[in-house]
Amino acid sequence: MVTLDPMNQEEFQQYMRYAIKDYAKDKTISGNWSEEEAMDRSEQEFSRLLPKGEKTEFNHLYSIFDKEQLLGMIWIAPESSTNYKEGFIYDFVIWEKYQGQGYGKQAMKEIEMKAKELGMEKIQLHVFGHNQVARGLYEKMGYEITNIKMAKTI
Repeated sequence: MVTLDPMNQEEFQQYMRYAIKDYAKDKTISGNWSEEEAMDRSEQEFSRLLPKGEKTEFNHLYSIFDKEQLLGMIWIAPESSTNYKEGFIYDFVIWEKYQGQGYGKQAMKEIEMKAKELGMEKIQLHVFGHNQVARGLYEKMGYEITNIKMAKTI
């Protein structure tokens, strides 16, 4: 059974090391950033969203567990500082060795309950087009496509 617990400082540091690299990789794969600039831009983006590399009262970062086994992380926050009814999942990761075992679906159900507890009535998220596994999970969970951005390198 999956549970979500607020990240402790050690888990947060582990998450930040992973997330900055992973976001840079995804932005490079999607063609948004060059490899040369990706790490710097990723660090800048995380600095903007998590000032001083710290959790804030608006950001809710959870570690995903099955019993005492750490499976991954999830981060949700209000869509904006003026709209607390709409949440946004900034990041969601199930560590690779635990993928495909139903943990992602369970974690998404848990984050929906947490979002309701926080007063949210709607959750949005972004998924990279190349991430077919994540897209499939979100569609199974009832998330609908609201925008599609397309690009072509010429």
